[in-house]
Amino acid sequence: MELNKIYIIGHRQPDTDSICSVIGYAELRNRTEPGRYIPARCGEVNAETEFALRKFNAEAPVYIASVEPTVSDIPLDTRSVRQDVPTVDVADLMDTYDMRNMPITDEDETLVGLVSEYGLARAYVRKNPREQLSLIPMRLETLARILDARTVVPAHETLGEGRVYTVIDALHVTLSRMTPDDIAIVGDNEPAQLALISAGVAALIIAEGAPVGERVIAAARTRGASVLATTLDAFSVGKMISLSLPARMIMETDVPTVRLEDSLEYAKTVVSNSKFRTACVVGERGQHIGLISRTTLMQDVQKAVILLDHNEFSQAVDGIERADILEIIDHHRLGAISTLKPVKFLNDPVGSTSTLVTNKFIEAGVEPSPSTAGLLLAGILSDTMVMKLSTTTPVDIRAADYLAEITGVDPAKFGPELIQKGMDLDALPKEELLTRDMKRYNLFGRSIMV
Repeated sequence: MELNKIYIIGHRQPDTDSICSVIGYAELRNRTEPGRYIPARCGEVNAETEFALRKFNAEAPVYIASVEPTVSDIPLDTRSVRQDVPTVDVADLMDTYDMRNMPITDEDETLVGLVSEYGLARAYVRKNPREQLSLIPMRLETLARILDARTVVPAHETLGEGRVYTVIDALHVTLSRMTPDDIAIVGDNEPAQLALISAGVAALIIAEGAPVGERVIAAARTRGASVLATTLDAFSVGKMISLSLPARMIMETDVPTVRLEDSLEYAKTVVSNSKFRTACVVGERGQHIGLISRTTLMQDVQKAVILLDHNEFSQAVDGIERADILEIIDHHRLGAISTLKPVKFLNDPVGSTSTLVTNKFIEAGVEPSPSTAGLLLAGILSDTMVMKLSTTTPVDIRAADYLAEITGVDPAKFGPELIQKGMDLDALPKEELLTRDMKRYNLFGRSIMV
């Protein structure tokens, strides 16, 4: 659901008047604010109503089980990064956007983990013995960017998986350990640089802003070794290489998740119980949708609703106590709904709510579409039993005549046909027979069902 939408909804166990008046009022309100008003229902459509909908080529209102605020009603931070992105880039993004946690996804946008500030700090302070420092396959230009280095000799497009050596020990010890996939970090020592290239090193990183001689460049081109030059010292180069590891190597996978349809109360519980103090919102296939935090959940969120054909909590959609009721249109007795602020309220002793909606069209000088006019006519005929109930008023009769002229439908023929569809009870279970048009009232401390 979207918070800028307003849901027009009838009562539970909706009858034809409840469904048709909702469709009609949504059409009227959307004439001035197209698309903002959504006709809705909180129960199944009965056979009589289905007949009316088919006759006038209309769809049933959208089904809504509850108007309690859900995760879909709050803004989400949709940022995420792929699992192969270097850790240092994840840190930069988190710093840029002031994020405490960054969701990590695979190539299909499926959530696979979360990098937290704590995880980044742990990766930074982790001690990596020189002989254990290694590099995973990485593009040369990516490594140069991470080290803020100048590419002197681009012999490789991508560096393979190899160990990283800082030439501090005796040179012959390093040379004896190196393989063609390894990388060496060296300072201003041209003989060592040449020896490393001659030994077949994959890449040479010259640290501390040391000059790169022509002999070194020529040797590197001959032997196919890449050469990078950076102003970082050898220790910093090693640390940045350790932070060039992909996000998947430092992420945590025990990520709390919620769905868009989950209630905000449930989401608050998940977030408060999370060590990250956050949760990721995922779709049905586990795809990442967004991130919520304690700050996000502090917002006051309510769905906006207009109630038709009822004015009691006992008959209303679930969650109505936490919704923002804007308006009520009804023709029944006054019930027990209370609101924190004034609302528009129309309660008139006529035969149907569809009559009241029809008069709204007339008052606005707007003619309903033939389809909607037919549905409103069906609502009036159904709730007045084709003008035979004692609750029928001259107002209902005038409204029906007005709608019949628009649709070209004869109420005297259509009405009995409509009622007959509602009387076809053979295929209905006994439980549905007892409850399909039931309304619940609270009277003098007792619950009464009619």
